Amino acid sequence: MVLPSGFVVPPLPYLLALLAATLLVGAALVREHPAVTSRTVLALAPWMALGSTLYVCHQLGVVPASVAPFVSAPAVYLSTFVVAAAVWLAARRTAAPRRVLAGVGLLLVSAPVAVAVNYGTSHGTLTPAWPLAGLLLALLVTGVCWAGLRRYRVEDARVVEGAGALVVFGHALDGITTAVGVDVLGFGEQTPLSRLIMEFAGSLPTASVLGVGWLFVLVKLAVAVGVVLLLADYVREAPAEGYLLLAFVAAVGLGPGAHNLLLFTVTAA
Repeated sequence: MVLPSGFVVPPLPYLLALLAATLLVGAALVREHPAVTSRTVLALAPWMALGSTLYVCHQLGVVPASVAPFVSAPAVYLSTFVVAAAVWLAARRTAAPRRVLAGVGLLLVSAPVAVAVNYGTSHGTLTPAWPLAGLLLALLVTGVCWAGLRRYRVEDARVVEGAGALVVFGHALDGITTAVGVDVLGFGEQTPLSRLIMEFAGSLPTASVLGVGWLFVLVKLAVAVGVVLLLADYVREAPAEGYLLLAFVAAVGLGPGAHNLLLFTVTAA
């Protein structure tokens, strides 16, 4: 098994509709070939969190049955891609396409966050202290890592710009919130590879003092920084493709990190 538990294939009619919509907007993106820059990647950041926050609502059981198959995992990520791509294509017709793309994403992501927070409030499980501490620590760690990159790999940091910083932040958030969830809040890790890393950390003499999540955080940060440095040359040679790859890598971290942050906030009591 290489996927986290909880992944399900939606019923066939939903699956066919989703695949058709994905192919349609994907073909439109290829045809129009919109410009992709570091700022485009940053504008896509709210969309990277949208799918994960919708999935939290699905886990909480607060999504209407008619919509639930579209926001189960992994279907929710295709659903998010379809809407994000459609908004991106429409935003290109406006005077400020990146602002429109980011603004609509922020507006949409606020809805599942509000629904989840309302769930936590009404069920008496709203406990934001530890998740907020994880978010602040992720911001601090990102700042330290990015300062180091700007000092010791000046040209690479300049090329990847904010997109590279978003990659580091996304994976720092995922790693740190996972560590908080496992070591402090008592959640289990669903992803097999992550679980193996933490099981190894648990076998070390430091486990009784540092817990098991610290090694996962270090691995995530090392991989994120390494990928940013590796992709810097690609961004120089083919900016659009390079920034799209950075966006994908950022989403792989920021999506799970946003999921952890919201889920732990509303269910950790």
